[in-house]
Amino acid sequence: MNDDHDLDLLTLSQLKQIASTQAQPYRVHAQVEQKSEKTTSGGAPYVELKLVDAADSMVWRVFDNNPVFLDAGQLTRGAFIELAAQWIDTGKYGLEPKQPRLRLLSDEEKQALLNGDPDLASRQAADFDVIWGFTAEIRDPRLKMLCAMFLEKHGERFKRTAAARRNHHARRGGLVEHVAQMMRCAAAVCGVYPMLNRDLMIAGVLFHDCGKLWENVHAENSFAQPYNLTAEMLGHIPLGLEVVNKLWRELMERPEAAEWLHVEPASDAVRLHLLHLIAAHHGALEFGSPVLPKTPEAVALHHVDNIDAKLEMFRKAYESGKELAPGIIEKFVPWPVNIVAPLPMVPPPPPPAE
Repeated sequence: MNDDHDLDLLTLSQLKQIASTQAQPYRVHAQVEQKSEKTTSGGAPYVELKLVDAADSMVWRVFDNNPVFLDAGQLTRGAFIELAAQWIDTGKYGLEPKQPRLRLLSDEEKQALLNGDPDLASRQAADFDVIWGFTAEIRDPRLKMLCAMFLEKHGERFKRTAAARRNHHARRGGLVEHVAQMMRCAAAVCGVYPMLNRDLMIAGVLFHDCGKLWENVHAENSFAQPYNLTAEMLGHIPLGLEVVNKLWRELMERPEAAEWLHVEPASDAVRLHLLHLIAAHHGALEFGSPVLPKTPEAVALHHVDNIDAKLEMFRKAYESGKELAPGIIEKFVPWPVNIVAPLPMVPPPPPPAE
């Protein structure tokens, strides 16, 4: 065990990036998300484990001739483990740990794993501050207070929610990253299209996926996104409408609400425009929006959402996708075609000599 502690500790993403056909010694910390007991075509038993960390996952098949077969068979879903091994990239079957050693994590190690690798945790904390910063700049007092109420009431849940289960930002805290980047993009778009209501855009970005706090939230002590009946039967768009309406009723019961009776635009119009952004943000009926975008902000928000989701998919594919030929990366779900490596930008000219 002491020897294992001398090995570099990598995330699953880092391991995938550097793994090769030559065995390399590393250790990873992960949680067992799924466990299945299976048999080969020849009738031999094996255990299939899906291991996850804050940003990635891998499948580990432990056959009966593996020295840790019995230990792997005793693992339960949700267990936190260290897996130290000589790692090989097998190509078709992905990562394979040779000569594995397995142990359970301590409570301190579990919490560190749930927080994500330091870089990811730092980025997500900075992104959450960005969200607070943009909402604090809102001039409409109703939207500003509504955003503050949401972040104060649901901030901790927000921080452990994914933006999706598979396609983009599908990781603990991924929704924070998605919303922060969308706010940056929305602010830039508002800067070149002054017809857009910036306050409404920023609030719309915050709330457009707020129903995912129930649809895609990770359990407090797990990387799993448990399914629940409410989210399954309603989906995140109706849930988001319900969340905003409930918060709005609470907002209108505050003493400050008396000061807004004669503020233009009228409070109920502001509420309806915000609800429309949530309802229309998928942009098409076949993609789940109950209505099509009917305002400039709804059109802009839909495209800002789509840009960030698609570019995150490309980023992930460039990071871990299979290269078919130099500069050509295998297509990823749901993208229909292979993708091509981006063209490098021309570096800026050197500063003039003094």
